[in-house]
Amino acid sequence: MDSVSSLFRGPISLLFHNPVAFVLVAIPLLYSIIIHEVAHGWVADKMGDSTARWSGRLTLDPRRHLDPLGTFMLFFFGFGWANPVPVNFGNLKPPRMGLIFVSAAGIAANVLLALIAQILYRFLQPTGPLYIVLQEMFAINVILASFNLIPIPPLDGSKILMGFSTRRFQYSLQRLEPYGFFILIALLWTGILNPFISFFAWLINGFITLLVP
Repeated sequence: MDSVSSLFRGPISLLFHNPVAFVLVAIPLLYSIIIHEVAHGWVADKMGDSTARWSGRLTLDPRRHLDPLGTFMLFFFGFGWANPVPVNFGNLKPPRMGLIFVSAAGIAANVLLALIAQILYRFLQPTGPLYIVLQEMFAINVILASFNLIPIPPLDGSKILMGFSTRRFQYSLQRLEPYGFFILIALLWTGILNPFISFFAWLINGFITLLVP
């Protein structure tokens, strides 16, 4: 599978030349961002904060998660998001490890989904619509995982970094949050991060090769 061929192409392009594949792709792509958020809430719940559970967000019901702009970005630009699951980081025990684990949970969920897509491809060697579904599922989850590793607020990577940082540095990093979205758009537009994402995809492929030669 050409694992990075669809990076930033946007799944919406399928609609015009393969509508059946687009319909098949839509569900796993939407659940890629939903599962990312549920993972945050599930780990938070296990570490002492039940905010997500009491907010009804520990569910796979799309109506509880999808954000209109984030869904638009996902299908048109290959990167998107769901409504953030509410987490009261003050309830997490221990606090620093809770911050790190909860923030990393969404990234881990996307890596797992990318691994599943690649393993299925290796075993099934699919063609036609199923090939496209697995290709898009792999690419989108690689993008989501790698982007969320970037230490720019409000991305998960910034919270992971905060978990290892002093309070002074945490405050400095938090001051970037109002500009985080614009920084991200600039990185997307210029393609600066493409080599990093391709390298991340290569790492996952290499890991799969060790498991499934």
